[in-house]
Amino acid sequence: MKEEKIVVPANGYLMLFVFLILFFGTITSAIGTNNPGFLLILLPTIFIVPGFIMVQPNASRVLLLFGKYIGTVKKNGFYWVNPFYSKKKISLRARNFDSERLKVNDKLGNPIMISTILVWRVKDTYKAAFDVDIYENFVRVQTDAAVRKLASMYPYDNFADEGHDEDITLRSSVNEVSNALEKEIDERLSIAGIEVLEARIGYLAYAQEIANAMLKRQQATAIVAARHKIVEGAVSMVEMALEELNKKQIVDLDEDRKAAMVSNLMVILCGDKDASPVLNTGTLNH
Repeated sequence: MKEEKIVVPANGYLMLFVFLILFFGTITSAIGTNNPGFLLILLPTIFIVPGFIMVQPNASRVLLLFGKYIGTVKKNGFYWVNPFYSKKKISLRARNFDSERLKVNDKLGNPIMISTILVWRVKDTYKAAFDVDIYENFVRVQTDAAVRKLASMYPYDNFADEGHDEDITLRSSVNEVSNALEKEIDERLSIAGIEVLEARIGYLAYAQEIANAMLKRQQATAIVAARHKIVEGAVSMVEMALEELNKKQIVDLDEDRKAAMVSNLMVILCGDKDASPVLNTGTLNH
């Protein structure tokens, strides 16, 4: 037997009725006939009691007879089985697992702190009970291993300035990373009969020793990007101003005056501080 087998035992209420009849009938007969020999019937009658089991919703009982797998009871209800059966409880409910924060290296070798949130449940009770030792511990260990592997496959962030122009990163590609993590964990836990319902990154940050340096780098990258947009917009505005002046023939500017005008406008538009106006009461040559 290498796979799960679903069984439906005898009705527990019927066996309970039989037990009560035998139990009280034996006692009544022993008292009525004043014959203690009837009490010997109580021994096999009481032996019925260990066979009663109750299966709650989203729970199961794995039945074994002297080490042999008999089957799994998944249908909730009150049942009676062979009293010699050993009955192991395995929950089929969905469970949450929030892993510890692990310190690993990303694809670029940067140390990061990462953890995952996993939602899982037992799908195959035979594999969970017999193919692994303790399936709860198996889930924890394999999840940590999957997170470590995932972190080494992708960079934390995209740094195009170093030539690492990655499409998928741990920080920005949430859906893609979660799908990859879920697939990796599901493959690892399938041998234990575990079904992965959801897996996603719960915590992600640079390790403490490089967090300040990376923060400064991100700030510098943001400043450079902002400056790029400012310069791009300023050039467009200067070009538009020159075109409008030339189109409406407001003033005739030679190349030197255009260069001076462009220089002044670029300083005003790209400067960090507000420009101080200066009135020119002479001519354009002064």
